[in-house]
Amino acid sequence: MAIDGLADADVRAILGRVKTFAVIGASPKVERPSYGVMRFLIDEGYGVRPINPGVAGKTIHDQLVYASLADVPPPVDVVDIFRAPDAVPAIVSQAIIEKERLGITVIWMQLGVINEEAAARGREAGLTVVMNRCPKIEHARLILRSRA
Repeated sequence: MAIDGLADADVRAILGRVKTFAVIGASPKVERPSYGVMRFLIDEGYGVRPINPGVAGKTIHDQLVYASLADVPPPVDVVDIFRAPDAVPAIVSQAIIEKERLGITVIWMQLGVINEEAAARGREAGLTVVMNRCPKIEHARLILRSRA
């Protein structure tokens, strides 16, 4: 079983159910993983709300960039975190605050992003926590492969 305790069927169900990702740490730089993941998610039909205070008001992949989760309009199903593990607790706290307004059901920590304390807080707040995984990789592995 993965570090987050989720089986493939759980992750497949999440990816089949959710519609909109808020990408925390979105980057306009082509070489950054968040840039490619955002493009993939958009191409697969998901809504994407990029969040990066340094480029707020600009666009990435024609999507308006927001300064924070508090600035994003609903809905948001998934908070996808492209930040260092030490930044995760504050992001999870903000997601918990915005959970009802936005409709957040999932916290998704990218590959290499592991914060057990924040994950526990998210779960206690009723959120599903995916950790140390990439939605692009998981979608390709669990959804696209099954379509072939």
